[in-house]
Amino acid sequence: MPPPRARKPVGIALVDKPAGPSSFALVAALRRRTGARTGHAGTLDPFATGLLVLLSGAATRLAPCFVGLDKRYVTDIDLTAITSTGDPEGAVLERHEPPTRSELDAMLDRLRGEIELPVPAASAVKIDGERAYRLARRGVDVEMPVRRSIVHSLEVVAYATMSVRIALHVSSGTYVRSIARAAGGHCTTLRRTAVGPFVVAEARPVDDATLLPVADALSRLPAEALERVASADREKVLALEAPA
Repeated sequence: MPPPRARKPVGIALVDKPAGPSSFALVAALRRRTGARTGHAGTLDPFATGLLVLLSGAATRLAPCFVGLDKRYVTDIDLTAITSTGDPEGAVLERHEPPTRSELDAMLDRLRGEIELPVPAASAVKIDGERAYRLARRGVDVEMPVRRSIVHSLEVVAYATMSVRIALHVSSGTYVRSIARAAGGHCTTLRRTAVGPFVVAEARPVDDATLLPVADALSRLPAEALERVASADREKVLALEAPA
C-alpha cells in the first residue's frame, strides 16, 4: 500500500531523534500518526541524535525554505582512530597517537571559515547514480566529491587528550564527520542542537511531537529562506492550514 498522501494536517514537527533509528523511520512514524504525506528538511545518521524538522501534509511543499538553513551541532571526536565512515559504525582504518593540544588547536583553526572537504563515503550522495553508502557497504572504493561549506564557529567544549568535544555552527550541507576526519579522528557522538531558528529544546520524541503552525514557523525564517518558495505557493499552504 502506498504511503498516505493527504494534504492535512498541515504543520512543522520538531522531533528529537534518539540514537539508533534512521531519520526515515521517524518520518514514517509521524506519517502513521497523522495519515498525511510527510517529509523532512535534512536527515541525521542513525548513530546521531537531535533535531529533525519534519513537514506534514501540504507543508512538504515548503521544504526548500527549511532545507538550506544553517545547523548547529555538538560532537565528540575520538582523536586516536580514523574509521571508514567517520563515525563509530565504520571499520577502523588507522590508529595513531592523539595530537597534542597545540597540534589539535592548529588543526581546528584550519577548519574554521570557508573550507573544502571530501564528502564521507557513507553518505547519501549519488555516485554514478547510486548512493555512496551502498557502494561503501559493498566495499567499492570510489573517489568522493569535495564539498565547500562554511564553518561559522568551532569551539572546544571539553578536551581529554584522546578525545575532544566541539560545538559547531555550520552552513547547510556540512558533514561533521568530514570535519572529524580532518582533525585526525572520528565522531563517537553527534547531536544536532539547532536548524536555523529552531532549537532542540523545542523538540519532542516523534510519538509526542505536535505540529507547529506553518505561519508561526515561516515567521521565524529569514527573507532569503522564504524566497526559495514562491509567495503564491506559500499562500496556498497557509490557506489549507487556516480554519474552515
